[in-house]
Amino acid sequence: MSGILEGKKILITGVLMESSIAFHAAKLAQEQGAEIILTAFPRPSLTERIAKKLPAPVKVLELDVSNAEQLAGIADQVRAELGDRLDGVVHSIGFAPQDALGGNFLDTPWESVATAMHVSAYSLKSLTMALLPLMQNGGSVVGLTFDAQVAWQQYDWMGPAKAALEATNRYLARYLGERDIRCNLVSAGPLASMAAKSIPGFPQLAEAWNTRSALKWDLTDPEPAGRGIVALLSDWFPMTTGEIIHVDGGLHAIGV
Repeated sequence: MSGILEGKKILITGVLMESSIAFHAAKLAQEQGAEIILTAFPRPSLTERIAKKLPAPVKVLELDVSNAEQLAGIADQVRAELGDRLDGVVHSIGFAPQDALGGNFLDTPWESVATAMHVSAYSLKSLTMALLPLMQNGGSVVGLTFDAQVAWQQYDWMGPAKAALEATNRYLARYLGERDIRCNLVSAGPLASMAAKSIPGFPQLAEAWNTRSALKWDLTDPEPAGRGIVALLSDWFPMTTGEIIHVDGGLHAIGV
């Protein structure tokens, strides 16, 4: 039996560590038959080193999603590696300056807020549009979010940035549906990743999953979220778009 991504060509961003959701999405995508390509910033050499742990060799391209010149050239670089077709994109990108996190919400300057919004939310649109010339036969765009329905302690301006990401996903779904491109997000629970290490007070935030999660949550296991991404990249969700699939042990559905 062939894999659910057999023959598909997928671009994946955000592979920084073996513990990252993006790494597990890449690993599972290869195991399910996809040919993948990775992008990285600001240290492609780090991603190249981690990529050696994947089941098959993979090309790593440098891409700063806030750099218009690099975005303008990314489709040609992907075309040179994978040909004229791309079937899926994984957006696993988020960043906020330190003064936009850790309880500094009321004092964060606009410059830092703008950076968080640009890199964490607007880039979903800019990356998708940069790769659109390769998705003429439709495809699937999958991003990663962290539940933006509530205000999390210490998370501060990344919360509004994730809310903007979720809205951006819905509008992409609206405008790209006529091109047979599905746009969805996976809302993962907290994981002990590189991104988590940049959030002051992360252990306190994650503590909610020890007491409220319906299913036992493992901070060290990114594979469930990776599986969610791969499922959305596949043809098994042909009529699902504009959606947020929660892979958080059910906490989003549980009251205090």
